[in-house]
Amino acid sequence: MNKFKYLKLSKYKKIRYLSIIPKNKIYIVFLHGFMSDLEGEKPKNFQKYCKKKKLGFLGLEYSGHGKSSGKFTLGNISKWSDETRITIKKIVKKNNFILVGSSMGSWLALKQFKYFQKQIKGFLGIGSAPEFLERLMWNKFSKKIKKEIISKGIYNLKHGNYEYPITYQLIKNGRKNEVLKKKLKSKIFVTMIHGSKDEVVPVKYSRKVLNLFQKANKKLIIIKNGDHSLSSKRNLKKIILELNKIVSNII
Repeated sequence: MNKFKYLKLSKYKKIRYLSIIPKNKIYIVFLHGFMSDLEGEKPKNFQKYCKKKKLGFLGLEYSGHGKSSGKFTLGNISKWSDETRITIKKIVKKNNFILVGSSMGSWLALKQFKYFQKQIKGFLGIGSAPEFLERLMWNKFSKKIKKEIISKGIYNLKHGNYEYPITYQLIKNGRKNEVLKKKLKSKIFVTMIHGSKDEVVPVKYSRKVLNLFQKANKKLIIIKNGDHSLSSKRNLKKIILELNKIVSNII
């Protein structure tokens, strides 16, 4: 597998990324989820697929994630979207690409259409979670939790074996980054994949994403008994198969 590299965005900010520079011109751009990184099975599988198919690949870790610089609690959707945009511009340049967004990665992917509409040729979403901060967190928090976030500026949300530090600035910034009301006219291939047993993000969010694309060739794949991450070997095989269908339609 390729070695990790760093892209210096400013004096204090560097973003860790993985890339394959292709012989033929299309890239797969992978955007990971909230508090995730590029160490998991998904990026490894996408990178392996790109090597095999001689495609370009870009995966990046947003500030405060993985080994990129910055504190997670200072990050938000605006910052992470900007870092994604800048990294795509520097690495993918003028080449066409297919976006692959996992969970929050789909939200950040939707933010890229404003800048790269002509270059984006396909979009694959995995357990897509656009606007999850307001709809799946804030709206479900008790009055007590909301009070704590407003007064202390942060709340440590426990979910399974993980703890997520949710800041008030993150919640407020999420409201400035609505994507579910903006219709997209891109005539591309859009596939949403969602686990039927996803207990984190309901399947309806993948449907909401598909509804944004009025002219796309679109479909929803629901993986029976699939969880939110869909990182098992069996599920990753299905995801790669669907990605390959998009690639085959473009090349």
